[in-house]
Amino acid sequence: MVRFLVILTLGILTALRAADAQPVGKVYRIGVLWPGTISTESKEGFHRLLREYGWYEGQNIVVEYREAEGRYDRLADLATELVRLGVDVLVARSTLAARAAKQVTQTIPIVVTSGDPLGTDLVAGLARPGGNVTGVTYFSLDLVGKRLELLKELVPGLTRVAVLWDLEGPSKILEFKQAEAVAPVLGLQLHSLGIRGPHPDLEGAFSATAQAPGGAVLILANPLTSMHLRRIAELAAQHQMPAMYDARGFVAAGGLISYGPNLADYNRRVVYFVDRILKGAKPAELPVEQPTRFYLAINLKTARTLGLTIPPHLLALADEVIQ
Repeated sequence: MVRFLVILTLGILTALRAADAQPVGKVYRIGVLWPGTISTESKEGFHRLLREYGWYEGQNIVVEYREAEGRYDRLADLATELVRLGVDVLVARSTLAARAAKQVTQTIPIVVTSGDPLGTDLVAGLARPGGNVTGVTYFSLDLVGKRLELLKELVPGLTRVAVLWDLEGPSKILEFKQAEAVAPVLGLQLHSLGIRGPHPDLEGAFSATAQAPGGAVLILANPLTSMHLRRIAELAAQHQMPAMYDARGFVAAGGLISYGPNLADYNRRVVYFVDRILKGAKPAELPVEQPTRFYLAINLKTARTLGLTIPPHLLALADEVIQ
């Protein structure tokens, strides 16, 4: 019996020493490069999705955030900081952020959320990106035309549309050109309201277009316009301008209507790519994903304020109607 207890004790001690000798699991470092400012809600959502894939801050990952606050000239330095920290994957939340990251590193995997990674030369192809960049795109030329069509349905007799867009956004340039091509087919005249960050003259832009009443505004959203989401919605209401957006957040802030990719799906796919890469996948072999579901949101209160009646078929199609 004594001999049995000694053997059992030695066995337990050996097992404990073996457990102590096992290497501690690696803590991966994720870099997030943001051209604007990151809201608390965005951070919480990112970490919530990471946890769904088994990644916990302080346990097996550390997330490093860098925000340019609308000053695009800072992106290169911020990307360099993240690379020097030795991040295992870098999430670039715009075309410009991805370009800055790609200039700094050709080896660290980059997950980009971009309007058009192919058209802006971030990847060699959508199916096989090549290099160290992959991710998701929210861009589709068809979407620009669809938004203009929806505006024309909402605003009786509409002939003029002002386009509010970031002059320094590479994918916004492509979208504006597409809007120019589609507008004549719909019998619309476009007026460019180009802005630049970090402190765009939004008041001047809306005042300029409001001088000719009876039109509408199309917002080509990107990190710059998202930074000023509430102010843009306020100015559109102040100048009695029906406005079309691409993200539900603008409508929740008082905008009239939005039509674009489902952002919940979109953000989830970003984390999917991060997860795949941390588990060994190569970005060159991960196809860039395009949106497959789109979200239509309408603010009825704003419509009533503008004196607009939403066609019943649009109400039936809407994913969300804000009263």
